[in-house]
Amino acid sequence: MIDTSNLHKVSEMLDQDLFWTIVDKSIKESTSPEEQEQKLIKEISKLSLKEIIGFRLRTDKLLYDTYNSEMWCAGYIMNQGCSDDGFEYFRNWIISRGKDVFYNAKSNPDSLISEIEHQVYGFYEFESFWYVALEAFNIKTGKDLYDYIDNDTFKTNEGHYPRFEFTWKEDEPETMKSICPNLYSKLWN
Repeated sequence: MIDTSNLHKVSEMLDQDLFWTIVDKSIKESTSPEEQEQKLIKEISKLSLKEIIGFRLRTDKLLYDTYNSEMWCAGYIMNQGCSDDGFEYFRNWIISRGKDVFYNAKSNPDSLISEIEHQVYGFYEFESFWYVALEAFNIKTGKDLYDYIDNDTFKTNEGHYPRFEFTWKEDEPETMKSICPNLYSKLWN
């Protein structure tokens, strides 16, 4: 186990190029979500403790950046419904699909039509992606990564999501179709 007595609380995200290199590599080397999860943990474990925390912070920032009505609409269509937790797991799945998929979806959630064959457990979700850095940190230190996040400084996380008004209504499917026409046409029953 690595000693954490000199590790101060961290608010610095992992370099985004390194983050995406790790994620994109894990996709290429995996044939299942379980395998991708293990590849990610193994790769993240090679980072310094500060970088491991930074991986989690980068993930949280990407989740923050996609917390909006249009992305929720895509998740609702793709998963035939989408709770608060389901929306977290859906956005983790998007991140797990790699840099290009993420940024295309961020720009236009309907672009996720290109990913419909990558279905996970019957849903487009990947909850455990959110925890790969925590697992890597625990393996190296025996400690909880959350204890080393500087929450006074790092604010682009779940506790600080922006407020928004929904631009669609689940009981008015035409409103979803206007946001994600391709996903709606392919997946909505």
